[in-house]
Amino acid sequence: MLEIDRIYQADAFTLLPQIESASIDLIICDGPYGVTTNPWDRISNIQEFNLKLITIFAEKLKEGGALYLFGKPDCIDFIDYRPFLNLQAKIVWYQPSRLAQGRINYTNNYDLICYFIKGQRPKTFNLDAIRVPQLVELEHRRRCERVPSVINGKYGKTKFNEEGKNPGDVWGDIKQLTYKSKKLVAREALNTIQKPEQLIERLVKASSNKGDLVLDPFAGVGTAPVVCKRLGRHFIAIEQDQKFVQAANERLREAEYEIAGRLFDW
Repeated sequence: MLEIDRIYQADAFTLLPQIESASIDLIICDGPYGVTTNPWDRISNIQEFNLKLITIFAEKLKEGGALYLFGKPDCIDFIDYRPFLNLQAKIVWYQPSRLAQGRINYTNNYDLICYFIKGQRPKTFNLDAIRVPQLVELEHRRRCERVPSVINGKYGKTKFNEEGKNPGDVWGDIKQLTYKSKKLVAREALNTIQKPEQLIERLVKASSNKGDLVLDPFAGVGTAPVVCKRLGRHFIAIEQDQKFVQAANERLREAEYEIAGRLFDW
């Protein structure tokens, strides 16, 4: 078993076999997309690449554990993942601010986050931790709740919640980083590498609890490890690029200092 709460500089496929079977509660896999000319993204067949990852992750996850796999719209097309994990949702991370440069087709304005679980039911789904504001006027919502299918039927638990609603499977409320973002670690980490902390926080809060173990096999500049540290989760992170590992460790040290400051009221 690898040491927890550490970012390893290594190739993911080299270290993944060393992780104990059925030991991971949550996997956040923001790896290659197979769409750029960057050396780390040169994947001849992204579907076969992702299927290989899914087969490995299925062994490492606990029963009911979750995998969030990032990619473009075709990232899991034409592969049979069903013997390994169950696909629960394809979350659309909508980015309306992307430049619309398509001339002979519609420009892609979203990434997919494929949500899988091991087994038939998730062992953790903390809805109350990820609720978002209701967009429907309260009076209209309550009028809809007066129909028989809600009052007496199977939709009785869908009533208005003062704390907010389920975020659904289209997320347009979390914006991607830009070159002007204060939290951008490096320009080469923009878009496909560094994701907003708020996005990763939603995944970690939804599908893990304090003390759980989270695996990030393509850690980039360390967003998932930093989020885990702040939220009280343990992690195992892997990243091949030395500069990114250094940046990630620096972010971790800053997060630890912030946590210590809150504890001692510095």
